[in-house]
Amino acid sequence: MAFFFCITTPGGIAIGIAISSVYNENSPKALLIEGIFDSMSAGIRVYMSLVDLIAQDSLSEDLAKQPVRQVWAYLALLCGAGAMSLIAIWA
Repeated sequence: MAFFFCITTPGGIAIGIAISSVYNENSPKALLIEGIFDSMSAGIRVYMSLVDLIAQDSLSEDLAKQPVRQVWAYLALLCGAGAMSLIAIWA
């Protein structure tokens, strides 16, 4: 992963510099591509949070043995997701 990061980051910077003179950020094509990349990024973040972070908490024996704590944990999860949605709409 470190090698991949070392290759893609300078490559992305070079591409950005190369197209900066002809790039129109208000064109429909640019807005469509930006929307697609933003949605892909959001999908990756949701996957990482649900699968990697929350799965460990949900599968722990401490949480499974305490149903009240489990309900509070899921309510906190839903409130956090709602807060992030509000921030996304607001921004």
